[in-house]
Amino acid sequence: QVQLVESGGGLVQPGGSLRLSCTVSGSFTGINKMGWYRQALGKQRELVATITGGGTTDYADSVKGRFTISRDNAKRTVTLQMNSLKAEDTAIYYCNAVLGTLVVRNYWGQGTQVTVSS
Repeated sequence: QVQLVESGGGLVQPGGSLRLSCTVSGSFTGINKMGWYRQALGKQRELVATITGGGTTDYADSVKGRFTISRDNAKRTVTLQMNSLKAEDTAIYYCNAVLGTLVVRNYWGQGTQVTVSS
């Protein structure tokens, strides 16, 4: 059974920093892509940042220059360093992993709340 375990959410002041981590447990044959999405209250889920197994990154325009995604394929972990946080970053952040070789599946974590006070 594949599970995504997230950590690092919390309450921070504007301008502060948080680091989110997500580790994949269970059996799978390959990491195609891992990343983070977020969903603010009353809004749809949106891309924050993703990284492929080969290291290619993709960021939402709203977080470029402030957030950095990294991964350790051996540890099956993806990390999102969030700096210069804004109130607009307040959302539930969900870890995502696209896993598999012959059979590809999309997995989601439970979500972790990030709140940036105004």
